[in-house]
Amino acid sequence: MARLPRIVIPGQPLHVIQRGNNRQATFFAEADYHKYLETLNEAARENGCLIHAYVLMTNHVHLLVMPLQQDSLSLTMQAVGRKYVRYINGIYHRSGTLWEGRYKSAIIDSDRYLLTCSRYIELNPIRANMVPTPGAYRWSSYRFNACGCRNDYLTPHQCYIELGQSNRERQQAYSSLFSAHIDENALSLIRDGTQQGTVIGGSHFQDEITTMLERRVMKHKHGGDRKSEAFKEISSDLTP
Repeated sequence: MARLPRIVIPGQPLHVIQRGNNRQATFFAEADYHKYLETLNEAARENGCLIHAYVLMTNHVHLLVMPLQQDSLSLTMQAVGRKYVRYINGIYHRSGTLWEGRYKSAIIDSDRYLLTCSRYIELNPIRANMVPTPGAYRWSSYRFNACGCRNDYLTPHQCYIELGQSNRERQQAYSSLFSAHIDENALSLIRDGTQQGTVIGGSHFQDEITTMLERRVMKHKHGGDRKSEAFKEISSDLTP
């Protein structure tokens, strides 16, 4: 099946995943996490991409970003890919690719799903049984969003700002969101939308994006054997 073009609308947030090649590790020491964040921050600022949330796992990253121009995200990810891979190859005396060929992304209905997607990102270490609480994981945006720890890489989205009148109110309101589980429908929207490169949002939002872009933005649904190779491929990528 032909791959749908990436959906990018300046000013509209995106959930982005980039995985290590063959799901191999992409971070090997504490310095690597710092280097990635510094590289991401530099590339995002140079190319007009705002970072709202992130988590760096051992073999993949999740980002919640907002491109300010049509090519902001692609230029940012290209720059990070070049500089970080060069750094890793030099430090560890390796060669070749580090990441999968293409990062995955999905445009988000910010009014309904931005904060849910932010929680989904920051809960990854919990789902992977790496830490007991999101605040115990150092390499995510949770400590900034929920606790007010300094983080120069992040720009709060308007949905986050509207959680309260002060930083403290916003942090408390955001932290309280983690007391409830993300429902299965929302999880499916986030996972399937990102895997397929489509939309994280309901039918009304999908129709709005379709009208705006004047093209199909959702893949056609197919019936058939849920054990088909296509289903297995999608299912295998739904890990945290």
